[in-house]
Amino acid sequence: YVLPESKLGRALKYSLDYESTFKTVLEDGRLVLSNNLAERAIKSLVMGRKNWLFSQSLGGAESSAIIMTLIETAKLHQVDSEKYIVFLLEHLPNEETLEKKEVLEAYLPWAKQIQEHCR
Repeated sequence: YVLPESKLGRALKYSLDYESTFKTVLEDGRLVLSNNLAERAIKSLVMGRKNWLFSQSLGGAESSAIIMTLIETAKLHQVDSEKYIVFLLEHLPNEETLEKKEVLEAYLPWAKQIQEHCR
């Protein structure tokens, strides 16, 4: 017998309450049991967040966050992050305007041009 208010009792109640949700992992082979991949993907952002506390200015911290986001998004899309940043620095200044959505979309890591030049 397990006391309902004990830690084990609460754990069992939780697992029974969400049994159908937990079984979803067994029904769909694409799902994984842990969130380790997601946590690993954002680790550098989390580490950066701690470092941004010591930025000289809010603008510097925001710039660091933008750069880290670009780098991690490039990695996620199998783009060489160093080549990607160099490509952005070489090509973005030559654009007439960056206010058009289509112009910026062409420089996102999943864009065909980026995929061709930065792998």
